Amino acid sequence: MSQPQVGATASNAGLYTIPFCSFLTENPTVFHAVASLGDELVHRGFSKLCERDVWKIEKGGRYFVERNGSSLIAFTVGNKYEPGNGAAILAGHVDALTAKLKPIPKLNDKAGYVQLGVAPYAGGMNSTWWDRDLSVGGRVLIKEGDKIVSKLVKLGWPIARIPTLAPHFGAAANGPFNPETQMVPIIGLDNSDISSDSAEGSWKPSILGGAGAFTATQPPRLVRVIAKQLGIKEQDYSSIVNWELELYDTQPATTGGLDREFIFAGRIDDKLCSWSALQALMNSSTYATRLSSVIKVVGLFDDEEIGSQLRQGARSNFLPSIMERIVDSISDKAGANLMSQTYANSFLISSDVTHAVNPNFLNAYLENHSPRLNVGVVVSADSNGHMTTDAVSTALLQRVADKIGAKLQVFQIRNDSRSGGTVGPMLSSMTGMRAIDAGIPQLSMHSIRATTGSLDPGLGVILFQGFFDHYEEIDKEFRE
Repeated sequence: MSQPQVGATASNAGLYTIPFCSFLTENPTVFHAVASLGDELVHRGFSKLCERDVWKIEKGGRYFVERNGSSLIAFTVGNKYEPGNGAAILAGHVDALTAKLKPIPKLNDKAGYVQLGVAPYAGGMNSTWWDRDLSVGGRVLIKEGDKIVSKLVKLGWPIARIPTLAPHFGAAANGPFNPETQMVPIIGLDNSDISSDSAEGSWKPSILGGAGAFTATQPPRLVRVIAKQLGIKEQDYSSIVNWELELYDTQPATTGGLDREFIFAGRIDDKLCSWSALQALMNSSTYATRLSSVIKVVGLFDDEEIGSQLRQGARSNFLPSIMERIVDSISDKAGANLMSQTYANSFLISSDVTHAVNPNFLNAYLENHSPRLNVGVVVSADSNGHMTTDAVSTALLQRVADKIGAKLQVFQIRNDSRSGGTVGPMLSSMTGMRAIDAGIPQLSMHSIRATTGSLDPGLGVILFQGFFDHYEEIDKEFRE
């Protein structure tokens, strides 16, 4: 579904509700999300770059680059940009809690059930994953001629379920449960052993490599349905070189509540802030770019939920290297001093979802730090440095909010609770940029299904676009 292509104002925040829900439903994995956002950027006039190529960046240009198919950085360069000027940066993550197929997910059947070997990604496969309609999606590497190409796949129906044990069985149904042996998805039935004398398969080493070796290590029926989705005939199964697949909840994102004031969906954390940030950049990249003398950037990273340590994560060189290549391409005097100046003139909004107040657990929240849905973006604070927020960054973002008539809320965890983390501290400390943590509130974080407000995607777009449009002007007030 096409997205709104108008500037975001408080009066049209609701225009973003259905497009966001469609985005969540149609893009169940990080690979689908990044590919979809990339397609939209192209549609909106952005040029795709490749890290392997030489870049020629032009003032007034709009560009984006992907890494690993699971992270993305989009940026615009103002017509009046001069090397050393700053950047207005929004950074978040597009990965979500899930369960990934193991390298060899083929398991011996048990009691007539065909099962699938999966491993939790971050907090995936928690208790909210039991008894859900699950499917499989991700990317598949295929040999076509002398090339290896990547293709996306998602099965359009539920194929897996992690069944609970009925409470009638007493203590065995109460847990705790072993995630390796008691949370194994069932994906089919095979009762052929009833009339067979064959014994259950024994443990064998699995050897990688060789023609057709990969599909031989995968559940045959899963290979058939994946191949059918990709139009691969049985005699060509050996062309499947490898894949990265994961489970996802098939229930569509939807609006709910008496007046449809909620969004109920999977994978809200953190495709919500990521989607809103990119909409804001695309909205701001037309007229405002012609008047701008800064770089505007959205960085959407993978692997945040597991520490951001990989090459597509925020701790990698992805953002610094892209910033350096932008400046190098435009400047004839590029160097460390110029990059230090660029970062000193820049400002980062680390945008990750935060906790909305839950009316059933008010005692878990800090008084006066309990964000509500459909009100506005939330500034997240933490006295122990898990968030980047400080007095200066809060004052700057408040000026943005005042300028556009938006509301800011604030959240801080209680002293007797544990704070989460974001990409903000790692990016800010790596580059020296001033920074703030500010995101959109949601209920039921890390559940397979979560809740946000139906206006919240649009309220995010409003504030983020205001940041892009007015940062340059407001930053002058804070220059020492």
